[in-house]
Amino acid sequence: MDAPPDPTTPPESGWDRRRTIAAVVGAIVVLGVIGLLVVGLVNKDAIGTSIQDALDAGERPEAPEISLPVLVAADGIGPVDSEVSLSSLRGKTVVLNFWASWCEPCEVEAPVLEEVARRYRGDGEVVVLGVDVQDLRESALGFVDRNGLTYPTLRDGEDDAKNAFQVPALPETFVIDPEGRIGLKIRGVVQQPDQLTTAIDQILAESR
Repeated sequence: MDAPPDPTTPPESGWDRRRTIAAVVGAIVVLGVIGLLVVGLVNKDAIGTSIQDALDAGERPEAPEISLPVLVAADGIGPVDSEVSLSSLRGKTVVLNFWASWCEPCEVEAPVLEEVARRYRGDGEVVVLGVDVQDLRESALGFVDRNGLTYPTLRDGEDDAKNAFQVPALPETFVIDPEGRIGLKIRGVVQQPDQLTTAIDQILAESR
């Protein structure tokens, strides 16, 4: 005959089981978070700092390599629909401006960029280069014509260049030195030519 249950040892309640399960789940979640943090720290050095982080630290980070089709040919960039890579412009100072026809601030700064392009045209050392993103081809060409832009433009139909340069919003402009390093980044509207020409002239002086 089985012995009667010991009245001093109460049976495990449903509440105790739920509390045990919750503790196990909580431990798993904590271990998962710790694992993600470790992976993040390990990958940080592999990925490298962002462009903005490097510039804030006083460095000139390497410009990402891009290759895009020509939307508007000019200043030796072309013909239309041919592929142009950033590396093919090594030896020149490149002003790279990301824009779109639907971007009102882009229209505000367009005359300023045109002025900068005209100022350095003919010296063979500076290229102002537009990059049209998230746009219809016809709309982009209308923007160029409406604003009388004479510098070349590439078309970033898949956001490849936009993502490579970590551009969160338009417009955004970069000045890239002859060695392919980013010397200046301007978020938002370029309001005055000297926002660009000061950096351009400094880079030109260094390379002479």
